[in-house]
Amino acid sequence: MSKINNANEFIRRSKEKLNQIYRLKYHLMGEYGWINDPNGFVHFKDNYHLFYQHYPYDAAWGSMHWGHAVSKDLIKWTYLPVALAPDKDYDKDGCFSGSAIEKDGKLYLIYTGHIYTKKEKNDDYKQVQNMAISVDGITFEKYERNPIIDVAQIPDKASKKDFRDPRVFKIDNTYYLLIGSNDEHGIGQALMYKSTDLVKWEFVNILLKGNESTGINWECPDIVRFDDRDILFVSAQYMRPNGIYFKNTHSSIYFIGKLNVDEGKFAYTDYYLVDYGFDFYAPQTTVDKHGRVIMIAWMNMWETDLVTNRLGHNWAGAMTLPREVIKIGEEIYFKPISEIVKYRKNEYSLQDIELNGEVDLETNGICYEIDAEFEPQDAYEFGVKVFKGKCEETVLSYNCRERLFTFNRERSGIGPKGERKAEVDLIDGRLRLSIFVDVSSVEVFINGGKKVMTGRVYPDSQSVNISLFSNGLCKVVNFKKWDIE
Repeated sequence: MSKINNANEFIRRSKEKLNQIYRLKYHLMGEYGWINDPNGFVHFKDNYHLFYQHYPYDAAWGSMHWGHAVSKDLIKWTYLPVALAPDKDYDKDGCFSGSAIEKDGKLYLIYTGHIYTKKEKNDDYKQVQNMAISVDGITFEKYERNPIIDVAQIPDKASKKDFRDPRVFKIDNTYYLLIGSNDEHGIGQALMYKSTDLVKWEFVNILLKGNESTGINWECPDIVRFDDRDILFVSAQYMRPNGIYFKNTHSSIYFIGKLNVDEGKFAYTDYYLVDYGFDFYAPQTTVDKHGRVIMIAWMNMWETDLVTNRLGHNWAGAMTLPREVIKIGEEIYFKPISEIVKYRKNEYSLQDIELNGEVDLETNGICYEIDAEFEPQDAYEFGVKVFKGKCEETVLSYNCRERLFTFNRERSGIGPKGERKAEVDLIDGRLRLSIFVDVSSVEVFINGGKKVMTGRVYPDSQSVNISLFSNGLCKVVNFKKWDIE
C-alpha cells in the first residue's frame, strides 16, 4: 500500500478517537493528527482548495504530508484525501510547505522536499523544490524529473540548507518563485527564480535581505500586488523584540514597497506585523475569481504549549478565519471575509448604553461574532471580556491614555498565558471591534481591520459568559452579537 493510502486509511480508522472539547466549529483543522502551515491556497474549478502541512499519525510534528480540504465559501470545509506523502528520494523526510498554480486546466503544486543527510538528523539536511500535477485537483502525480530546483541552483551568499517554502506566481508570460532563505550568518532573506514553463528555473536575484532585527531565517514568502504598491510577506524566525512588538518566538511581517521583476529586487519603505496577537504564522494568500486577495494562516505558534497535544486529544493546529487583504490609501487592512455573515444566528443587540463598571450580558456562548463600537468619554480604559467564568476570563481592553489595545489571556484557562499590545488610535473618537470567538480561539479585528490580534485559549467548559467593562464613563454606541452556526 502506498504512503498516501496508508495515511488515508489511518485517518479513517482513527478519527473517532478525537477528543472534541476544544475542536473549533467554523475554522479549519486537520481531520486527525497534526497540522501547521497552510499550503497551495488556490481557487480552482469553482472551489477554494487549501492544503496544509500535516502529520496524520500523531498530534505532534512529524514527517510532513500535505492534507487537503475544499470549500465553496471559505467557512464550511470538506476533507479530501491526503495529497502528498514523503515517498521519493527527493522528499523522503518530508513534503514541506509550498504553493499552487493553475496551468492549462491542471493544478500544479510546488513544494519543498526535505532530506536528512546524516543518521542523527538535527541540522544535517538539504532541501530541494519539487512539483506535483493534477487534472482533477484531488489526485496528484509527482513530476518525473523532480527536483525542479536542486541544491546546485542555490546562489552564493545563501544557505545551502534552509531553502524552502516556494511561492509561485505569474506575471505576463513568466512564472516566478519566491523561496525562503538566510545568508548563512543569521540574516533572513528571500530568493527569486523565474521560468517560462514551471520546469526549467533560473535564479534571478536575492529579492530582499533583512537585517539583524528581522529574523535569522525567512520562511513562507508571499507577495500581493496592488496597482501602485506591492506587499511582501515573510515569516521571520526569532525576530528581536522591539518594545511591545515582536514578542512571539517567530513573527509574520509584511514589507510595503515595489517589486522590480526584471532585477529581482524589492525596494521597501517600512515593515509591519501582520497580526499583533499570539498565534499567527505562515500566512498564504490567493486571488479568487472575484478579484479578492484572501489570506489564511496557521493559528498556533512554534515553541509554545499546544494544549490538545499535551492532553492527548489526538489533534493539534488550526487555521485562522480567512481574511481579505485590502489597500486603503497608503495602508493595508485585514478584514474578515464577508461569507461569515450568512452563518449568523440569534442576534443580540444593545445601543447607546452608558457604562461605568462591569456588566454581564444576557447572552453567552463559545462560538459567536461580536461587532461593537465604543465612545470612551471620560473612561481611561474599557473593553470586552469573553470566555468568562468563576475564575477565568479573556480580556480585550483599550487604554485611552496610552493608546494601547491589549489582548490578555493570563486567566484564559489551561493554555499559554501572557498579553499582547498594539498601538491603536481612535477614529472620530470611537473604537470599533469585530471579535470572532470559536471554542478555543479569539480573533479581534480593530477599527475595520487596521490591526488584528489572534490567540488560542483553552477555558473551562463553564466559562461561557460575556461582559462589558469601563473604568470611567464610556458609551457603548452599538453592540451586536450573533451565534455562528
